[in-house]
Amino acid sequence: MKAVMSSVPPEILEWRKRTGADQWDEMWNGVLHIPPMPNRLHQDITRDVLTYLHSQWAKPRGCRANQEVNLTTPEDEAHWTLNYRIPDLVLLTPDRFHIDKGEYMVGAPLVVIEIASSGDETYDKFSFYAALGVPEVWVFHRDTKVPEVHTLAAGPVYRAEQPEPGCWLRSLATGVEFRQTQPGKVWLRIAGNDATAAELPDT
Repeated sequence: MKAVMSSVPPEILEWRKRTGADQWDEMWNGVLHIPPMPNRLHQDITRDVLTYLHSQWAKPRGCRANQEVNLTTPEDEAHWTLNYRIPDLVLLTPDRFHIDKGEYMVGAPLVVIEIASSGDETYDKFSFYAALGVPEVWVFHRDTKVPEVHTLAAGPVYRAEQPEPGCWLRSLATGVEFRQTQPGKVWLRIAGNDATAAELPDT
C-alpha cells in the first residue's frame, strides 16, 4: 500500500535514523521516498548477483561491482542529499571510477541493477537513470528471478532487450548473459563462455 504525507513527522524520521531503516530512503527532487526494508529473498538475490559479478566480471577486468550506493546527478552534486536514488547494485569500468565520491556517486555507472518486487518503484526510477545517461538497467524480479536488460535509446528512454527463442539474454555493455531455464532458475555466464556459467542459488 502506498501513502503520501505532506510532511513526515520528526519522530518517524528520528526512529528510522535510530534503527538504521533510513539507509534505503531516497530523495526524489526534494521528496522523501521511504521503501520497505528489503526482505531476506531480496537481500539473498542481491548478494548472489553481486558475488557472481565481482568474481566473474569485475575482478578479472579491473572493474567494480558495488552495492547500495547513493547515486546523484552532476547538477545536484552540491546538494546531493536532495536528489538521489539507491540502486541495489552498480557496475563501474575504470573510466567511470571517478564518479565515486565515497559517500555518493555522481554521474552514470555502466549498469545499475534493481531487484524488483510487486508494487515497488523500480520502473519509476528509469527516467532518472536515463537522464543520467546510464547505458543499461538490469532488473531481477525478486519472486521469480526473471532477468531483464534495458538498453538506453534515444529519448532518452530504455528499450527492453529480447533474446531469440532458446537463446541467452545478453548485456551489450558487459557481455554478461542470462537465461531462465525454468521458474526460479536463472543462469549467468560471460560472453558465451560456459566455463563461467553459474546458477543463482535457491534462496
